Amino acid sequence: MPMKFEFTFSKSHRPTGGSAVLLQVAGAKEPAGAAVVDPEGVLPKAAKIGKFTGKALSTLDIVAPHGSPADRIILLGLGDTAALTSHDWLKAGGAAAAKLRKAEKATIFIDAPDAEVTGKAAADFALGMEMNAYVFDSYKTRKSDDDSKSSQKVVKVTIVTGMVIAAKKAFAIVQAVGEGVFLARDLVNEPANVLGPVEFAARAKELEKLGVEVETLTEREMKKLGMGALLGVAQGSARPPRLVVMQWKGGKAKDKPIAFIGKGVVFDTGGISIKPASGMEEMKGDMGGAAAVTGLMHVLAARKAGVNAVGIIGLVENMPDGSAQRPGDIVTSMSGQTIEVINTDAEGRLVLCDALWYCNERFKPKAMIDLATLTGAIMVALSNHYAGLFSNDDRLAEQLLKAGTTSQERLWRMPLGKEFDKMIDSKFADMKNTGGRYGGSVTAAQFLKRFVKDTPWAHLDIAGTAMGSPTDEINQSWGSGFGVRLLDELVRANYES
Repeated sequence: MPMKFEFTFSKSHRPTGGSAVLLQVAGAKEPAGAAVVDPEGVLPKAAKIGKFTGKALSTLDIVAPHGSPADRIILLGLGDTAALTSHDWLKAGGAAAAKLRKAEKATIFIDAPDAEVTGKAAADFALGMEMNAYVFDSYKTRKSDDDSKSSQKVVKVTIVTGMVIAAKKAFAIVQAVGEGVFLARDLVNEPANVLGPVEFAARAKELEKLGVEVETLTEREMKKLGMGALLGVAQGSARPPRLVVMQWKGGKAKDKPIAFIGKGVVFDTGGISIKPASGMEEMKGDMGGAAAVTGLMHVLAARKAGVNAVGIIGLVENMPDGSAQRPGDIVTSMSGQTIEVINTDAEGRLVLCDALWYCNERFKPKAMIDLATLTGAIMVALSNHYAGLFSNDDRLAEQLLKAGTTSQERLWRMPLGKEFDKMIDSKFADMKNTGGRYGGSVTAAQFLKRFVKDTPWAHLDIAGTAMGSPTDEINQSWGSGFGVRLLDELVRANYES
């Protein structure tokens, strides 16, 4: 992260140089902090000349007028306050951070007249600044002058608000969310030669420092459990697979956990059904589901969430060597159901089916949610703006949709049905791992449904949102960390005691 912020919350503050960011509601007469940084009242004229009206996320950057204690003033629009949400405050913070790239210190006057600014809003604004500043540049040895100057820079930021105590308390919580998002982004952005199954498992093991119980199943242990589907994917790689089980016990001992399962294909060549060379480098991100689950477990532990949660990630590499499984091979899953492998590039569902079955059998969870960069077909349907949601339970689906709206990590519910079962029936086994060209994301979900029994379950196909998704005010990274904030909101709203 080339730019970091050191935050202080204060009821009043007079800048001594540096940048001052003043928030303004659309149509308001003046922004927050005007009396402090604009003693001669020149900002209205500057806004008029600059055609600044307070439109959401619009900015006006001016040299501070004579008599101002700041060197530079940035007006930042909030838009219509009636519509402001937590996500709006995140984006506003991100917009502010984008204007502070070369700053050394800044004062944010956040209590805009005509706006309802809570402690949570101030905390979200600060988190938005941090999320915008994230950059993955660990492997760059040569940086531009600007990059090298900013790589070690800490910007001291004072957020001026009348809700200091509430803001500090809220920021301690949302900062944990940011840490989880950044962990997920780091994992997705790491090159596959650095982050293999063993190395990923070691990263997850570090969560023990926060109180998460972490155990790692080796290839030998998975063989004993009969995880033939997961192991079939891994057999072409020289790097051994791992299944990592993470438990956060923050709820009552008698409460069943909610479970999250992530696809962790650290690199996907497609196996014998090899992918085209163009764009294959992006398949280092085929573990975006596992990254999100790991990031979520960090959040729950870091903020001491009052919930029992299980995170399970299946970590494999899909390679095409002489030991790799072939199209036409039949594998036996942990459930005992047999699977004809039609396409070795439909590997994620083979990893997930054993992980889902193991989770259900061992933990008897109240609900299971899996995340996977599973199909290109979901991108054909939803582009990069929504993740696909499939579920056997309407209540769980509605909870997820609402959490997606709140977090703006948005979901769109897709169908399941018996007619899709026919598409994955096999002549030689209980099922096959692909259903043909049409409805690819649906038949993949229908496949997974066979491994969850009657447990409330949801499958999130995040192929279009976990990596390479459109950037915005709170994400400038190729790996987005999609799913961490969504699932934290789900837990917070529905499952904490």
